[in-house]
Amino acid sequence: MLDKEKEAFLESVYQSAFDYERDYGYCTQAVIAALDDHFKKIDKEVIKAIHPLAGGGALVGDGTCGALVGAMAAIGCYFGRSKKEFENNSEDWRFSSKLAKKVREKFVEEFGSVICNDVQKEKFGRGYDLWDSEDNKAFNEAGAHEDKCPDVTGKAAEFTAEILLEEGIETAHS
Repeated sequence: MLDKEKEAFLESVYQSAFDYERDYGYCTQAVIAALDDHFKKIDKEVIKAIHPLAGGGALVGDGTCGALVGAMAAIGCYFGRSKKEFENNSEDWRFSSKLAKKVREKFVEEFGSVICNDVQKEKFGRGYDLWDSEDNKAFNEAGAHEDKCPDVTGKAAEFTAEILLEEGIETAHS
């Protein structure tokens, strides 16, 4: 893929994730859905399985940002260990963690933390309790699903797509 093609491809991945999060919420699913649109071989059940991991896990904000969780789950879709391979305790299985760590490092460089509430503070100036109705309302009024969370989601998907391309994962259109 030429540099301009790669740049356009990564922008398309970013925009897909941005749009999914803006339109449907749940950053974890938005990342996986965008990567599923652009790459081959993501099991559709993964999108369903990661639904409750958004918003720091169970929407509580004190865990890992769902966009990063979705990004790392996508890495696992390609490079993770299957149940059949549990007994093969090879160092080779650290490879998926190595790639996920690369995504994590880019994420921390961009947002300063992996914790959902910390990312919220970076983007909004404060964290929110998404289970509190007034806080949830303030979160949405502050642009949560207009540009702030969609941007985080788009960047997480873009960081992941770049790594998948580097590792030779086939795009959906190749």
